[in-house]
Amino acid sequence: MKRTCGEIYKSARHAAGLTQEEAAEQLYISVRSLAEYEAGRTIPPDDVVCRMVEVYKAKHLAYLHLKNSTEVGRRFLPDLHILDLPRSVLKLQKEVTDVTRINAEMVDVACDGVVDEQEHETWQTIEKELMEMVGAGLSVVFARG
Repeated sequence: MKRTCGEIYKSARHAAGLTQEEAAEQLYISVRSLAEYEAGRTIPPDDVVCRMVEVYKAKHLAYLHLKNSTEVGRRFLPDLHILDLPRSVLKLQKEVTDVTRINAEMVDVACDGVVDEQEHETWQTIEKELMEMVGAGLSVVFARG
């Protein structure tokens, strides 16, 4: 596991204003286990991450855990840049505008139900724009006030 993966747990704990000792007690785990998770040496099990989300009041942690600690998350979940609420909303509006701009192309490619060889590059661009919009939408949901 990459060291940065552990940072998501530590960052969420810090944002909640908890020490390792306080957090470990509320999570029903040892301080040593929490330190191992936060150092990126071990991946916390799902039940511990679920408690972290609840104790830290950090819904975004569930997403980041999946994105950073699983191969499926790394390969298929869109990148997420959590900003404050106003900037998250502005980013989402920009991404919606980008998708609106390519809407006609999306309809043209998709209307026959097949992405043929000459449409492949266009469809990759469409998928990229859609994933950016999804990521921006999640950023609004997870925005820190």
